Amino acid sequence: MIKRIIVLAILIPLGVILIMLSVANRTAVTLALNPFDPSDQVLSVTLPFFVFVFLALIIGMIIGSLATWIKQGKHRKQARVQASEAVKWHGEADRQKTKAQQIAASLPAPDKRNAA
Repeated sequence: MIKRIIVLAILIPLGVILIMLSVANRTAVTLALNPFDPSDQVLSVTLPFFVFVFLALIIGMIIGSLATWIKQGKHRKQARVQASEAVKWHGEADRQKTKAQQIAASLPAPDKRNAA
């Protein structure tokens, strides 16, 4: 149900906006990568403007995601260290529990005296 609401409330309007942006910016634009000779055909690309806009958006999202992933690396490392430490201490607790059960089993049975 939540997924359906997300699709209806966010993705459909976003898709409509992207389609409108594509239709409005379909004029061919040349991207010249040679700053000294812009008419050089080897280092230039001619595509509709919305392609450049979408590529810039996608590249920006990828760079932002990578920057976030790198920045949060110390938190992931800390989580790994704490998880391995938790596993170590759970194992130690299990060993101590087994040891306590063995000691309890080797003790003599308590006397059952009547309190009357």
